[in-house]
Amino acid sequence: MHATAIDVGQGLAVLLEYDGRYAMYDFGPDSVGVVDSLLARGIDTLEWVVLSHNHRDHIGGFLELAGRGVFVRQLYVGPDTAGAFFRDSVLRVARALGTPVDTLLRGGNVSFGGGVNGSADGECPRFEVLWPASYLRVGENRASVVLLGKFGASKLLLTGDLDSVGERHLLEMNPTLSAELLQVAHHGSAGSNTLGFLSQVSPKYAFVSVGQGNRYGHPAPSVVRKLNLVLGDSTKLYRTDLQGSIRFELSPSMGILH
Repeated sequence: MHATAIDVGQGLAVLLEYDGRYAMYDFGPDSVGVVDSLLARGIDTLEWVVLSHNHRDHIGGFLELAGRGVFVRQLYVGPDTAGAFFRDSVLRVARALGTPVDTLLRGGNVSFGGGVNGSADGECPRFEVLWPASYLRVGENRASVVLLGKFGASKLLLTGDLDSVGERHLLEMNPTLSAELLQVAHHGSAGSNTLGFLSQVSPKYAFVSVGQGNRYGHPAPSVVRKLNLVLGDSTKLYRTDLQGSIRFELSPSMGILH
């Protein structure tokens, strides 16, 4: 499997590829050419798209799909209680595309081999939904759908914009959580990425999807220091603002390759 953090500036869009099939975790902001990037790669079908939460820098690009020649077989959204305008806009686009919509909650999973509840071929990469739980009502960043991708020896943790409170709850529910490759939450915000969380996950590689010279100061210098400490090597931290789109290979036998 390959995972590519597409350079979308201040936003997030992760392209997943396995056996000639494609999926997306978040879609970046509008007006940055995510659909053009897919078409340039020869991608005209996405098996599924997961939109982590209802913020424009994560879902705006999805609003540009209508009439562009990219078909989405299945759309998954989270239970974000905020951002009704963008949520409704996404649902209108899904209807126009004829794309079914389902809600992801802790305990579900998605894969390249089948549906949301584990009907997939066991040899395919599978993404377990770790957050949010069905009994919680959450909105904004804390509502981000967190996926743990597993493919043999490789594990990829996708966190969206999960904040530090969400990280704490996530560890309470998953006390042995670990992953070789980490999508750094909320573009490296100091409001996420606690040392306790990063130490527990203990990634070998991490990437930050972030806009060059953004007004938020992302990634926060304190977070960069924590990541360098946990990674043990500053060259294992990748940033789209410095390196553009970043592609990783996830090998079922050898782990993460870059």
